[in-house]
Amino acid sequence: MRIWFNKTFSTIGAVFNNLRLAAPEGETHIVCTHSHSNATAFLAADESFLEPAELSGPDYLNWCVEFCQQQRIHLFWPGKEAALISHHHDLFRAVGTQVMSVADYDTLTLLHNKAHFYAALPPSVALTMAFVAVNTAAEFDHAVASLAPHHAALCVKPAESVYGLGFRILDTHRASITQLLKGVEYQIPLAELRQGMDKTPEFPTLLVMEHLPGVEWSVDCAGQHGELLCAVQRQKQPLAGHGQIIDNNAEIQGMVERLTAHYRLNGLFNIQFKASALGPRLLEINPRPSGGFGMACLSGANLAQIALQSIKGETLKTPHIHYGLRVSEVNTAVVLSA
Repeated sequence: MRIWFNKTFSTIGAVFNNLRLAAPEGETHIVCTHSHSNATAFLAADESFLEPAELSGPDYLNWCVEFCQQQRIHLFWPGKEAALISHHHDLFRAVGTQVMSVADYDTLTLLHNKAHFYAALPPSVALTMAFVAVNTAAEFDHAVASLAPHHAALCVKPAESVYGLGFRILDTHRASITQLLKGVEYQIPLAELRQGMDKTPEFPTLLVMEHLPGVEWSVDCAGQHGELLCAVQRQKQPLAGHGQIIDNNAEIQGMVERLTAHYRLNGLFNIQFKASALGPRLLEINPRPSGGFGMACLSGANLAQIALQSIKGETLKTPHIHYGLRVSEVNTAVVLSA
């Protein structure tokens, strides 16, 4: 089976390696494309090609269809333009290619914007932290005033971001120079952030939220159109260098099952949670494999294999997950080009 992964995050190599373990040697042929010739994902692929970096939208969609036809792709696992591609499965079926989309177009668009996602999420499915979406300084002031009396600390994050980019805890005591000299990370002085807003009458949606200081879970999942096939919880340790624990939190498992069914999630995806005083709270759904996917598969569950077997219609075996296992990753030096 020729499986194509287009431009996506560099950590996709862990998915490639686990897909190879899922089938006899030579049965799975992984094709990878990227707009950069030194993409690290090329090192883990069987075959690699450069994508036209300037293409996006409908032009990129057409290029993908042509690529599938030319390269005889059986299964397309999209990263770039995943939402748009999910809306046009018929174009790929016409050239003999099946597309692995995590969800439909409307759902993928919803998940991309956390303000819309949180507002639309039924509490009966999963619980989030308290939040207010703002676009102006006045709205920001009102959000802080309404949330601060009820929570020990607040934080902010852009409604559209990945990998935690833009996340900051609001610091009401220290100035930025003090934070800089003391090496304080992921915090921003409230007064200085507010002062910067005076020069920006309106800005892209920012979420003002209660800060959850507890432990975090990253849950790597395999699903089939709303049915959760397998989920591996990784509890992140607060201290660097202590690895992550393969966990089995019943509240999290229940929310993952309900979220998978509610949004009809499919293939490989990741769901993040963080502890509050009242229990775990949902942070986000990532409609793609996570950066820690390889660690999850050390649990005894090859999630890539499970997802691929579901696509092929093969009988799925329930994996034995080693709960309590402590896992980590080791960086390896590689040569990208001679």
